[in-house]
Amino acid sequence: MHDLLVLAPRCLIGLATLLDSTAYIHALGVAVLRAQAAQAIYAVRCGAAFFFFFFFFFPNNIYRIDRSSRSVGPHSSALLLHFTSLHFTSFSSPLLSSPVVAAVSSIHRGARRDHLSILLYIHRSIDRPAGEQPKQRRQEEMWPVVLVVVLILFGGPVTSASSAAGGGNNNATRAAGNNGGGNKPQHQKKPLAPALIVFGDSIVDPGNNNDIRTIVKANFPPYGNDFQNHRPTGRFCNGRIPTDFIASRLGIKDLLPPYLSAQPLDKHDLLTGVSFASGGTGFDPLTPQLASVISLPDQLTMFHDYLAKVRDAAGVGDGDARVSDILSRGVFAICAGSDDVANTYFTMRARSNYDHASYADLLVHHATAFVENLIRAGARRVAFIGIPPIGCVPSQRTMSGGLDRGCSQGHNEVAVAYNAGMVQQLAALRAKYPGTRLVFMDIYGFLYDMMMHPQSYGFTQSTRGCCGTGLLEVSVLCNAVTSAVCQDVGDYLFWDSYHPTEKAYKVLADFVFDNYVKLILV
Repeated sequence: MHDLLVLAPRCLIGLATLLDSTAYIHALGVAVLRAQAAQAIYAVRCGAAFFFFFFFFFPNNIYRIDRSSRSVGPHSSALLLHFTSLHFTSFSSPLLSSPVVAAVSSIHRGARRDHLSILLYIHRSIDRPAGEQPKQRRQEEMWPVVLVVVLILFGGPVTSASSAAGGGNNNATRAAGNNGGGNKPQHQKKPLAPALIVFGDSIVDPGNNNDIRTIVKANFPPYGNDFQNHRPTGRFCNGRIPTDFIASRLGIKDLLPPYLSAQPLDKHDLLTGVSFASGGTGFDPLTPQLASVISLPDQLTMFHDYLAKVRDAAGVGDGDARVSDILSRGVFAICAGSDDVANTYFTMRARSNYDHASYADLLVHHATAFVENLIRAGARRVAFIGIPPIGCVPSQRTMSGGLDRGCSQGHNEVAVAYNAGMVQQLAALRAKYPGTRLVFMDIYGFLYDMMMHPQSYGFTQSTRGCCGTGLLEVSVLCNAVTSAVCQDVGDYLFWDSYHPTEKAYKVLADFVFDNYVKLILV
């Protein structure tokens, strides 16, 4: 127990370094300052869960283990963990001025931080013989870390309103069907468009990240808690996402499947559209690299492959006609940019040489190029979704909103500047490509009003997510091991710290469809 108590502050400092001292350390600091001991312990356990998933399940391509010659005590050694494969060097300079980091450091003076690495001091009764060379990428050497994580993770009970498997709103709509595979609208009617084709990030990703090498996933509980049989599909939500509702209102099908579906897509799903979206991606080329997800240009490449499959599925003589119909009358939706602002620019600070205005211009440049390439590929009905007030989502409130967790003005300034720039650029593209129906979907004001006045939309909580503490949990940090879910998800605007609930998505999808999608269907 003594060794565990000694290790805990050192693990916290390592975690602070990894997340650039803006995530869990901030949440822990807020909890301590508010004398919320249970919440502080929960934050530590979430951090432990992060280490467990991050190190144990991805040992071969994420880290390199070297033995440090520095001793921290009798019969002890240190594991020096370098993060290189996924470009984590941007995390290596923690905010040394953080009062929480300073406080933790004062508790244990032996804790050290290196500019280019994270030190986890593992007290062990095993000494390495002098001169022995380090061995790299060996999963068995992580067992001491896993053991410590398990001790921290299961050191005591965590009070939960309901279990991850059975929690959630009993009145929430449970979506029928599966990730793909022949789903059709429950009330059959003549479709308003032949297909819905989607590009973007986690807001519209139905599961394309499930089988790629990334930690940005949602194919495990409690995600999918309000799907049929509580089954996670890879959607970053408790149920359906906006494009599922849009596809249903178009009369196409009730669920829009991922192009990279684990089950082969049947003819109906191929011919009526898919989503190429990948959670964690963005218009900034650095964003998908940092998260190891599918870039927007790669999504466009997959779209060309998809058209070839449509030709084959439609059959000889009908293939070209079907492709032409999809390109001319299908609805093409693009939703990205939030990860660029929240993750790449503010959290990782990977574009620190850009001010707010210039980074917004960078995003506008890449987004405009993507839209133009899509138009050149033949798309004629394009719906472009702007960035929401990303500074007001729970995670950004926690990391950048101060002790009162207000909206981050910096995040919102970039979002507003980007949206204004895209309105101008899309107008220029409409003039350049006559006959193209191109609409900018402004969701900023609508979502901001939902966040500021949740009661007007049937919600009571808009500053925390339903998963876990609601402060930071998302993706692997929102899991059935460490994260209880709220008792009534219907009261919550957000499912996790980034993504709205199915109920909120339904409200948003109806707004988007009634005010914008109809404009390109006329």
